[in-house]
Amino acid sequence: MALTGVLRPGHVVIKVLDMPAAVKHYGEVLGLVETARDARGRVFFKGWDEHDHHSVVLTPSDEAGMETMGWKVDSPATLKRLAADIEASGLCTDLRWMPAGEQLKTGERFRFTIPTGHVMELFAEKEQLGNDCGTDGPNINPNPWPDGLKGIAPSRFDHCLLYGDDLDGTVRLFTEVLGFGLAEQVMAGPDKDFMIGAFLSCSNKAHDVAFIRQPVKGKFHHASFELGSWEKVLRAGDILSRNKTSIDIGPTRHGITRGETIYFFDPSGNRNEVFAGGYIYYPDKPAITWHEEELGPAIFYHDRKLNEAFLSVFT
Repeated sequence: MALTGVLRPGHVVIKVLDMPAAVKHYGEVLGLVETARDARGRVFFKGWDEHDHHSVVLTPSDEAGMETMGWKVDSPATLKRLAADIEASGLCTDLRWMPAGEQLKTGERFRFTIPTGHVMELFAEKEQLGNDCGTDGPNINPNPWPDGLKGIAPSRFDHCLLYGDDLDGTVRLFTEVLGFGLAEQVMAGPDKDFMIGAFLSCSNKAHDVAFIRQPVKGKFHHASFELGSWEKVLRAGDILSRNKTSIDIGPTRHGITRGETIYFFDPSGNRNEVFAGGYIYYPDKPAITWHEEELGPAIFYHDRKLNEAFLSVFT
């Protein structure tokens, strides 16, 4: 297998104000699969086609936002190596090991705060539940999808978009230390040499995480979930309207990543996205560059103009 090191986004921990309302939103409207609850009041979910125990954790809080984003790596040896590399880089603060089991069904995690102020963690081990598609076991003679799906029913947690100030340090960390590629960038300034947006991939997706430069620390713009087709994005709009869910914008298309999209909010004000499409990324693909004056079609290709709330509302 060629894909090594950091494999993919493993989980996002989202802070919510009203847990019953959040559970209804993520479980019945968004349609994730609930897998567990713990003594700390956290509720665990996954997409129907994810095998790991969970990819979304709702944690009770008095403020909305993202607590942490976790990345799955290929082995315990890689976890130790990358932890040492992160420490040696001098780019991160608050480095610490979280013991196995502190997050349900998950091995030890290495936690660190990146230059934009976001808390990230790496882990190598998480119990696998399967996707309920197999007729004779999790991976034996599977059906295309399982019975009993609810709501929008995304197949997986896909990526996050995050806002922070030190974009340069964060891009350096992800590309030089963690091995990500820069798939797309947004450049500003008279000479088009000042980066204000970075879309980074550890896989062959158009991005696994994105950062926008803003004069803030550690802010959460959205968590995104994959659907598979434009038709399913349109259906998601119908489900959101039927449930009177607050929609930010869409359905529409991005210029950046080429994905079809709709944005909406959970009951705590955290933004979600469901999307389909996008291109296949390989490390030898040149980075796509957008200029600030073309940010309208870069973000919303159909309208070719920005939605002010998309830039100014975050948690």
